[in-house]
Amino acid sequence: MSASHAPTIGVFDSGFGGLTVLRELLPLVSGGHCVYLGDTARLPYGSKSRETIVRYAISSARFLQKRGAELLVVACNTATALALEELRDALPIPVVGVIDPGAKAAAEACYELNRCNTAEAPSEVLVVATQATVGAQAYTRACAKLGLRATEKACPLLVPLVEEGWIANESGDKVEIANANDAARASVTAQVLRIYLSEALDAAPASRALLLGCTHYPLLRPEIERTLADLGRPLCIIDSARATAQAVARVLQEKSIMRPTSTDAPDATCEFFATDSVEKFERLGSRFLGRPVADVQLVDLGG
Repeated sequence: MSASHAPTIGVFDSGFGGLTVLRELLPLVSGGHCVYLGDTARLPYGSKSRETIVRYAISSARFLQKRGAELLVVACNTATALALEELRDALPIPVVGVIDPGAKAAAEACYELNRCNTAEAPSEVLVVATQATVGAQAYTRACAKLGLRATEKACPLLVPLVEEGWIANESGDKVEIANANDAARASVTAQVLRIYLSEALDAAPASRALLLGCTHYPLLRPEIERTLADLGRPLCIIDSARATAQAVARVLQEKSIMRPTSTDAPDATCEFFATDSVEKFERLGSRFLGRPVADVQLVDLGG
């Protein structure tokens, strides 16, 4: 980083999924400091009213601002869909959500697919997400603004299966299964995923790309790719977590919060907070972040 100032970036989610956004962000903000808050005492946000979600989101955001955050990343689809504008009104710092970056990345991918195809092809994207995110229809609206038609598919079983660890560990091209029980668990997730994707493809046969509209889903990407190939529909996959991280890096530079990173900049540093169950956060968080999550601090944000 050519600037002497190292930015502090706040990232929050109702739980662990936002760590996939942080995982993509860390290589882009070398020299910076990231503060992550998992509001685990009040999850899931998706079952709450809009007013409650706004209140939870603002309290989480203000906690991160007090910790020095100069930019806030709302690494939660539900909070982005239902509280983004209120967060921007409440805070004096830039706020980036996960939905617009994902929709923009999908639109760009579909444009490239259409440009490379001699036949006229529709600009359609299939979005897989949680029931709460689909119910808000935020991806449909965001894609429509970009001239892209979106079909959203709720996949409510995937988040608990990921959090229970019922997935195969990937090591390069090799799928690692520790024992027969792990194989059985991974098989259950694969079957559930196949049902969801089959139903989604039937509902949106003209889709050119698949947008992962939940921050848990990057952990399922290898299985999603295999399933789509087996179904004869190897769609272009858009990772909203990665798109969000790239959007954050652009905003940091546009707002002069961070200058382009130099090759000798130190790795970004992190600190972690959770509103409940720090031991569980450390255990599951390491899976989502792809590196050990330790020294999680407990914080009480109230009800």
